Amino acid sequence: MDEVLLIALAYMIGSIPTAVWVSKSLFNFDIRDYGSGNAGATNTYRILGAKWGTFVMAVDMIKAVVAVKLVFFLPTAFEDSLYLVNMQIGLGLAAVVGHIFPIWANFRGGKGVATLFGMVLGIQPNVALCCVGVFILVLFLTRWISLSSILASIAFPIFILVIFNEPEHLYRIFAITVAMLVLLTHQKNIGRLLKGNESKVPILKHRDKRRQRNKK
Repeated sequence: MDEVLLIALAYMIGSIPTAVWVSKSLFNFDIRDYGSGNAGATNTYRILGAKWGTFVMAVDMIKAVVAVKLVFFLPTAFEDSLYLVNMQIGLGLAAVVGHIFPIWANFRGGKGVATLFGMVLGIQPNVALCCVGVFILVLFLTRWISLSSILASIAFPIFILVIFNEPEHLYRIFAITVAMLVLLTHQKNIGRLLKGNESKVPILKHRDKRRQRNKK
């Protein structure tokens, strides 16, 4: 029973619609009515800029970290490493589901990438930091958050299976599943990337302007 209650609580924490609350409370509109229609960090970057996009991303990650740490309310979880991993993954996934289908925002949320990263950060900080490094590098080079998310997600199972060689089979399966899910949820973004019409986030514009001047 305790496990069920904690998973329900993790879902409600994940359901906090950061982007929706920011756009409604500070700008008097619903972020889901603009851009891609998603209530996530990527769309916030596009519509409200880097400052609020970064804020939304950070909060969406923190939601999952908090959800994963709910396992501390189950002292017996630390007596069995497999049970501990199972509970952490269950709590984290509940938060991700909450982000995608938030009870506080009519079940219309974001794609859950930032929350997934937060989940990994709560379970495996070293792996999460490596994935964030990939994300930041790709974002710096391209200014495409979608491509950054996709490549960071693909890097996730590579870090788990090859570099860190995670022994828990369930976590290895989870890593592969995450990469596949991100690819599935970003099909439209992949199509726009291939066509060259994917929107870039409004950061590092000074760098692009400098490059254009140098070309002239």
